[in-house]
Amino acid sequence: QVQLVESGGGLVQAGGSLRLSCAASGRDVGTYTMGWFRQAPGKEREFVGAINWGGDTTYYADSVKGRSAISRDNAKNTLTLQMDSLKPGDTAVYYCAASRRWRIEDFLPADFAFWGQGTQVTVSA
Repeated sequence: QVQLVESGGGLVQAGGSLRLSCAASGRDVGTYTMGWFRQAPGKEREFVGAINWGGDTTYYADSVKGRSAISRDNAKNTLTLQMDSLKPGDTAVYYCAASRRWRIEDFLPADFAFWGQGTQVTVSA
């Protein structure tokens, strides 16, 4: 079992930046692929990005590529999502998740076995 707790959400103006964190606990946390998803009201959960267990390979959805960065610290069992140039369309609940899989294409929610409770990000125009 892996437990995940997100933090860092809030209200940000368009063009601003946000840094989300995810604290992970449980057995062998450092061996999991970690990912970020988001879900806006009335929409399906959308893949944002992922990082492999070693922290040296990342993959991002086209919607955030070039303005987002995911990192992890396996010594502290933490995951971070840095997002810049935020847009109102980035407004959503953001979730971190853990998976035993790795893809070189957009991940699916079904790839991830463990999820955090989510943190709200609201971007005002």
